[in-house]
Amino acid sequence: MAWFKRKEKGITTATEDKKDVPKGLWYKSPTGKIVDQDELARNLWVSPEDDYHVRIGSKEYFEILFDNNEFKELDANLTSKDPLKFEDTKKYSDRLKDVMDKTKLKDAIRTGVGKSKGKDLVVSCMDFAFIGGSMGAVVGEKIARAIDYSIKHKIPFVMISKSGGARMMEAAMSLMQLAKTSAKLAQLAEEQIPYISLCTDPTTGGTTASYAMLGDINIGEPGALIGFAGPRIVRDTTGKDLPEGFQTSEFLLEHGFLDFIAHRKELKNKINLYLDLIQNQPIR
Repeated sequence: MAWFKRKEKGITTATEDKKDVPKGLWYKSPTGKIVDQDELARNLWVSPEDDYHVRIGSKEYFEILFDNNEFKELDANLTSKDPLKFEDTKKYSDRLKDVMDKTKLKDAIRTGVGKSKGKDLVVSCMDFAFIGGSMGAVVGEKIARAIDYSIKHKIPFVMISKSGGARMMEAAMSLMQLAKTSAKLAQLAEEQIPYISLCTDPTTGGTTASYAMLGDINIGEPGALIGFAGPRIVRDTTGKDLPEGFQTSEFLLEHGFLDFIAHRKELKNKINLYLDLIQNQPIR
């Protein structure tokens, strides 16, 4: 109602009593669709009008995959160190402290073990909010320990990747995690324990060059960016225009890099269907 009409009707709200709309009530997707945040959460953080999959973290993926969101977190207190005393625009040690305070996370990955449709499952999930989901020594160590847990207890392993690649502040120690995690996955394969890799937006760099593409089954989320170097780097390097949809899940599926694309609403059922099939159990 216009201010002059409000006054005529005797509606007078003092300036200090006026309330702004709280931030975070609405989400606007890249296509311009607007959705209420509560509705978005109920829809598993998928925009209902355009099916856009909003980036989420380990907290939300655990809620999706584990029955009643009940799980035990493994190695919850592992944190990164700064042996190189790295400093760019700020000290790495300060950056770690700041991002821990902001995200309430210890590092860019969390691991949980619990039931999914009644069956035991180990899930390691990356958090992009923690320094771009970059892969440092803690990420590699927690993946290695999760695989060890899977081997010891004969439980299938699910890896959810969401990363910008190796963590430059840890230099060669970060790059060592590619070999470390790949070797651990080879041990998992020798024990004939299933490994499912889910690539979400974005999955790039050293993550793609190691564990993200080594699954017995490689899954992508709709529209996710998946690749080694980003499209801009590839374009600048080759000097050529890239195909439409280059490095999206759909592009990779068409070219044989993914086994299938799973809508977030179907993710839990799809993972358990695959596990039931290869473990020769009745499909639930």
